[in-house]
Amino acid sequence: MIQRNLTGSLRHSLNHFPVTAILGPRQCGKSTLAKYIFSERDQEAVYLDLERPSDLLKLEDAEWFLSNQKGKLVCMDEIQRKPELFPVLRSIVDEDGASGQFLILGSASRDLIRQSSESLAGRINYNKLTPFLWSEIRHASNTEEYLIKGGFPRSILAEDESVSLEWRESFIATFLERDLLQFAGFSTVSMRRLWQMLAHTNGQTANYSALGSSLGISHTSVKKYIDLLEGTFMVRQLRPYKGNTKKRLVKSPKVYITDCGLTTALLRLRTFEEAAGHPVFGSLWESVVIENIAGHFPNLDLSFYRTNHGSEIDLVIRDGTSTVAVECKSTLSPNLSSGLYSAIEDIKPKKTLVVIPADKGYDFKENIDVVSLTELIEKVPMLLKV
Repeated sequence: MIQRNLTGSLRHSLNHFPVTAILGPRQCGKSTLAKYIFSERDQEAVYLDLERPSDLLKLEDAEWFLSNQKGKLVCMDEIQRKPELFPVLRSIVDEDGASGQFLILGSASRDLIRQSSESLAGRINYNKLTPFLWSEIRHASNTEEYLIKGGFPRSILAEDESVSLEWRESFIATFLERDLLQFAGFSTVSMRRLWQMLAHTNGQTANYSALGSSLGISHTSVKKYIDLLEGTFMVRQLRPYKGNTKKRLVKSPKVYITDCGLTTALLRLRTFEEAAGHPVFGSLWESVVIENIAGHFPNLDLSFYRTNHGSEIDLVIRDGTSTVAVECKSTLSPNLSSGLYSAIEDIKPKKTLVVIPADKGYDFKENIDVVSLTELIEKVPMLLKV
């Protein structure tokens, strides 16, 4: 198994919290990581897949069954299927008090599994697992392959591009036709069309009215659809910067598909060469940079800066007191616009980092460095409190 960055924090969580949660998109490796954690621990483990009828039968009397697993680490996969289990877990946890009792895996955000935060407050530690980050896969892949295949294990590790694309297309179909069925109030056809439209407009500010007009649904329905895609880790809504500036700022979020491999699949881009010649290529690189920052540093505040006059920074990272500006350039010889320099003057970041798809960066000018994605991840902790 490729070593996941989250492994250390999971060990810590299991040793200090009664309930540990791993949340992340389907097929990103949650079950594999959980089983690896099992193999490390000197503790008997029970694994339940809540999409398997035989395992669901065991939980018909959940309180009786789980109470009889005392001393074992009980893992429940796809916990969003049975949120009514959370009050039972709370009761068992409060009676026993021991750490490392339950490991729960979910393919929906904590906002969609709201009952857990209400029932297990103070008893649960949340951890988010993403598809492979660049630091996890870079010794087994390259930048071109990562950009076209994305980070889902079965996609990036596929033998060739056609097998990878076939897996991603199957993932999209299964997600739309089966996984979203547990959430009411949407049309599968409209959701697919919206997802494809978001691929074409990847990284642009959301125009709910225009999207709704194209789909024949209301702008409020579009907003709900995008929120659902975000809640299931398929898209990210990057919020606009809020800080002390007298400039008039754009107020709508930018919407990115979180995995660049899903973007290329939705656009039917089969090779790196096809992707490199497509208008979406620059935003593909932006999404890779943003998701790697978010994956490594989940507690930092991420936003973008854009004024109505065109001054813009792709990503603003803040730790509460300090600010770092990140500009994403999908070329090895980046040219910086006057709008970027104007934005830097507006927000006065501690440092501006220009990220390019190269192995090594270089000093550009005072307080501006050109960096690789690996160097970006190394520099952020030096500049901010993470």
